[in-house]
Amino acid sequence: MPPPLPLSALRAFDAVTRTGSFRAAAEDLSLTASAVSHAIRSLELALGTTLFLRDGRSIRLTEEGEMLAMHTERGFGELQLGISTVSSRGRPQLLRLHCAPSFAAQWLLPRLRRLLDEVRGLEVRLSAGTDYTRFAADEFDADIVYGAPPPEFYSGAPGLQGMETIPLGTEVVAPLCSPELAAAIRAPRDLIGQALIESDNKKVRWTDWFAANDLKPPDTRGPRFDRSFLSISAAADGLGVALESTRLAERELAAGRLVRPLAGACNDVTYTGHWLVFPRAKRYARSLTLFSEWLANELALEGDGLRPEREPPSGPR
Repeated sequence: MPPPLPLSALRAFDAVTRTGSFRAAAEDLSLTASAVSHAIRSLELALGTTLFLRDGRSIRLTEEGEMLAMHTERGFGELQLGISTVSSRGRPQLLRLHCAPSFAAQWLLPRLRRLLDEVRGLEVRLSAGTDYTRFAADEFDADIVYGAPPPEFYSGAPGLQGMETIPLGTEVVAPLCSPELAAAIRAPRDLIGQALIESDNKKVRWTDWFAANDLKPPDTRGPRFDRSFLSISAAADGLGVALESTRLAERELAAGRLVRPLAGACNDVTYTGHWLVFPRAKRYARSLTLFSEWLANELALEGDGLRPEREPPSGPR
């Protein structure tokens, strides 16, 4: 039989793991830092184990602390979600979302009306930028990033439990051009004589695509852009052939402004380009829960949908 534990001590433990310090947890709970410290000591005595390793002013979870944190996070998170679901009926739920510019412009904004219609009560405050947000000032609830940052990037983020980094499915990267240019492109080698639009910040470049098709890449002689939405627009205007994600170009492809001239005749490249990142402390926030469920459904993610990746691979923005 596990020892009876006071709920107040477990709340103090959960607050410390969320905020990353006893002082911040005390402010969160409207208590004194000494009261939080006493609650943690009482909890450690009751459990017969050490939950935090203290080094001056810094603290970190022990293995036992991490195990307990996983369960308290889920327990208090589910309770918070249940309470907010009941109490927020009829009240707006604000989601403060940071997003990679091309994903925001090409994929999210065209769906924003559908999102707001299907998820009633959700309000979205959207900010686009190429910098990853560190969540240090609590200005955003989540970030959709291009290329997952290395875990150490968030080492300064508040809380001890870190971040959730979730892949948003695979994307196909293919040559895209206007229908007029497509008439002259029948095989991969036909691209060698074309103006190839470069996207400077892409993870998959023309050199990668030519290598995948067993061809030596030519010297590029097309326009260069630092954003995918600019490259897509330029290709639709007939300025050359862009190597871009078909997910980001789906509107232009559906409208016939862009086509895939080598569909079925070449080796396209697939990769995981975009990731949803948020502090684990916000995992059960109702606005984020509503958005992530809609996002998983909209992207037709299989299995468990938005599944956390504890240690994401690094990649350029």
